[in-house]
Amino acid sequence: MSGRDEGELADLLRAGLAGDERAYARFLHRAAGLVRTYVRRRITHGGVDAEDVVQETLLALHLKRHTWMADAPVLPWMFAIARFKLIDAFRRRGRRIEVDLDEVAETLAQPEEDQASARDVTRALDTLAPGQKAVVSAISVEGHSIAQTAQALGMNETAVRVALHRGLAALARRFGRT
Repeated sequence: MSGRDEGELADLLRAGLAGDERAYARFLHRAAGLVRTYVRRRITHGGVDAEDVVQETLLALHLKRHTWMADAPVLPWMFAIARFKLIDAFRRRGRRIEVDLDEVAETLAQPEEDQASARDVTRALDTLAPGQKAVVSAISVEGHSIAQTAQALGMNETAVRVALHRGLAALARRFGRT
C-alpha cells in the first residue's frame, strides 16, 4: 500500500469514529481485503480457516477502534491485531490431527459395510449444529453438490465447504474416528 492509501484509510477511520457510518463501512470493507491478503499469505498449511481469522480481526478492529491514536498510522495497528488473531487461531488448532475432507466425505457418502440404519444416521446428524446438519445432510446423505447445497441454503460455496468440513470432523470426533 502507498502512503496515499494509508492516509485514505486513516481518514475513513477518523470519519467513522466521528460518526460517519458510510466512511466506517468503507474502512471495514477495505480493511477486510487487506487483512484477507495478509492472513492468506501467512497460512501455509491447513487447519486454520483464513476467513475465520479475517472475521475475528474485523470484530477486534471494531471493538478496539477506540485504542487507535488518530495521529498514528492505521496499518501497523490493524496488522498487529490481525497478527494476534492469526496466532490465536494457530494456538486453538494446536497439535490436533487434521482430517482430510475428501477421505471423510467419501466414507459418509457411501453406505458402510454394516448398513447403518436411517435412524442411526438421523441420530448422528442430530448431534450437529443446525447449519452443519443441513449441509452434511444435503451433501453426504442426499448427494447434492457443493454448488447445489450453497444455492439451496442461501450460502456461498466457501461457507458450505467450511460447514461440511466442521460437521464431518465433529461426527468423526463424536464416533471415535479421528
